[in-house]
Amino acid sequence: MRTIRDIILHCSATAEGKDFTVADIRQWHLARGFKDIGYHYVIYRDGSIHAGRPLSHSGAHCTGHNRHSIGICYVGGCAADSKTPKDTRTSKQKTALAALLRHLHDRFPLATLHGHCDYARKACPSFDCHKDYDSIFARK
Repeated sequence: MRTIRDIILHCSATAEGKDFTVADIRQWHLARGFKDIGYHYVIYRDGSIHAGRPLSHSGAHCTGHNRHSIGICYVGGCAADSKTPKDTRTSKQKTALAALLRHLHDRFPLATLHGHCDYARKACPSFDCHKDYDSIFARK
């Protein structure tokens, strides 16, 4: 298994209220020349968590930070205009993301949490992940 130092949160940068799947995102990434979907997990609007790229493989989700990270993407992140960043997480996505982060923190206790915006000039994941989830990483 790879050494995991970072867990990086993303949004799919898609319009609120629209459903997309791992297969959709994989197609987008393949069209951009990726070998596979760039994220390790995708959280659908209904709160279900879906596997993307295997954890044993480096992701393709954050330039310069893929080798030792896990990429998690929630579907959404833009207002209805598909351009304006917006926290569109459903309550089920919020609950699922917290559960996944607890699981990953238990498995990789030295990993730290980051939003894509911590490493790139982007709004992604369109919410303050530190405010919402740092408490998970602070627990003993």
